[in-house]
Amino acid sequence: MSFDVAAESYDRFMGRFSRPLAPVLADFADVRPGQRALDVGCGPGALTGELVRRLGAGAVAAVDPSAPFVAALAERFPGVQVASAVAEHLPHPDASFDRTLAQLVVHFMNDPVAGVREMARVTRPGGVVAACVWDEASDAGPLQAFYRGFAEVVPDVDTERGLVGVREGDLEAVYEAAGLTGTVAQALHVTVPFASFDEWWEPFTLGAGPAGAQLAALDPGRREDVRARCRAILPAGPFVVDAIAWAVRAVVEIP
Repeated sequence: MSFDVAAESYDRFMGRFSRPLAPVLADFADVRPGQRALDVGCGPGALTGELVRRLGAGAVAAVDPSAPFVAALAERFPGVQVASAVAEHLPHPDASFDRTLAQLVVHFMNDPVAGVREMARVTRPGGVVAACVWDEASDAGPLQAFYRGFAEVVPDVDTERGLVGVREGDLEAVYEAAGLTGTVAQALHVTVPFASFDEWWEPFTLGAGPAGAQLAALDPGRREDVRARCRAILPAGPFVVDAIAWAVRAVVEIP
């Protein structure tokens, strides 16, 4: 998988889905004025921007291990405290935030349980830890048509189905293993319109994420074969892509 890409490339690839998901996750986590929030695995800032809109830049912090993403976020959102860090080792004191969120990140953590445990550590007692991951296991994620077409050309493609969090119930199990109880789960829905197949396809060619990295690794002929199979699956346009993300939240216990 590759996240060492330009922020603009990732924006065009996943941002088209993560931006409309951000306010839905923020609502689910009950983010509202007067709080301090941390965006874990912020990427170029799809969720960070929503947190800034609701709380103001001075009340928002963000972390990501990707240098291009950290640089882009610092430029896009002056006043946000942004740092280069992984979820498993957050550079913040205990009980620093009212809301700690991870949008489309838990499945990419090296140790999801440790990452969620760290999220809980930096959240004050009575605060909320919330996360979501696309439902890639039941073909309800935004990449389902791409991976279906890819698998018709390369049967052993990694479709992300084996990652932790992509199945219903996965995130609850991670939270419980991290010591969080009283979890609340919900399916978050987004709908993204596309004017044409080419508008949908082009961002996959930018090398972003596991999907883009695997496409880039193919020779030009096989890449064109994947495009042709996807083109046969999807309408010419306009069309919409409906996607579901599994979300979980928990309140950090008050001692």
